[in-house]
Amino acid sequence: MAEDLSIHKGSKQEQYESLIPQIQGLLQGENNLIANLANLSAALKEQFNWWWVGFYWVHEDELVLGPFQGPVACTRIKKGRGVCGGAWEQGKTLVVEDVEKFPGHIACSSASKSEIVVPVFKNGNIVGVLDVDSEFIAHFDETDRVYLEKIVGLLP
Repeated sequence: MAEDLSIHKGSKQEQYESLIPQIQGLLQGENNLIANLANLSAALKEQFNWWWVGFYWVHEDELVLGPFQGPVACTRIKKGRGVCGGAWEQGKTLVVEDVEKFPGHIACSSASKSEIVVPVFKNGNIVGVLDVDSEFIAHFDETDRVYLEKIVGLLP
């Protein structure tokens, strides 16, 4: 597939529905994890213009920063710390309407107001998380959870 995205305007659901086949095309035939995570971060950032989009990957007892789009970020996160570490520990997607009200939130950027973190599973184990931040409160909802879980499930 060409490395250009067709940016769709419309409802959030319509945007995801348009983006998913394009992401499948980007991932098809590519087995390099870094390349796939980088393209996936870029595609999501380009489509939705979120503040920060990226991955943290499990390395021993920490999440370590992986490919991302946005301002510089925290490099390492312990299991159970912040939204990313919480999603890893709980094994489920966390949607946080207001990060200031999340116990133990790690403020990598004071501009971040809401966040969604989606665990990435491989062979039943969490191998990383997709972290998405917005500069708007209550930006993420059930639609984002459903579609972002589908999208990370596309990773080879």
